[in-house]
Amino acid sequence: MKKKWLVININNKYFLKVGDKIFSCQIGERGVEKAVKKTEGDKKTPIGNWYLKTIYYRSDKVFRPKFKKKNILKIYKITKDCGWCDDIRSYKYNKYVKISNSESLDINYEKLWREDEAYDILIETSQNTNPTIKNKGSAIFIHCSFSDNRNTAGCIALEKKNLVFLLKSLRQNTYIKIQN
Repeated sequence: MKKKWLVININNKYFLKVGDKIFSCQIGERGVEKAVKKTEGDKKTPIGNWYLKTIYYRSDKVFRPKFKKKNILKIYKITKDCGWCDDIRSYKYNKYVKISNSESLDINYEKLWREDEAYDILIETSQNTNPTIKNKGSAIFIHCSFSDNRNTAGCIALEKKNLVFLLKSLRQNTYIKIQN
């Protein structure tokens, strides 16, 4: 059975609705956009249905997420050499990368190990993954809110405590529906 997380707009404020619970969230700084019109770096959150794929977390800041059932999603620790390729020239575009001296000179990437709390926990979505189309958006995650609750560069952000709460209720085939 599929489980839906729904991003809704109420009076120009965005919320994530999961079952009968509603959580305040932040979206892209420039609002939402149809996925077919999404471009790399446009600061828009893509409209559509996106499966939740993989969880990444900082073990020095949060405990490893636990689930009621096993093998819900793959879970990986974020280390100082974790990155996400946002380089449209690379075959690694919109994929996890290990940062090494040679790679860091060859491609652009976003570091997953951050000083702020935004990526203490993040969930990779299926946006632009099957197939991956260059320049159609990368690193569209569900992650922790910034301390000032500012909008994102295209992701969905929730308060860390709310994201941790939601992880406990994850099921296989959970997807997020982003609408205008």
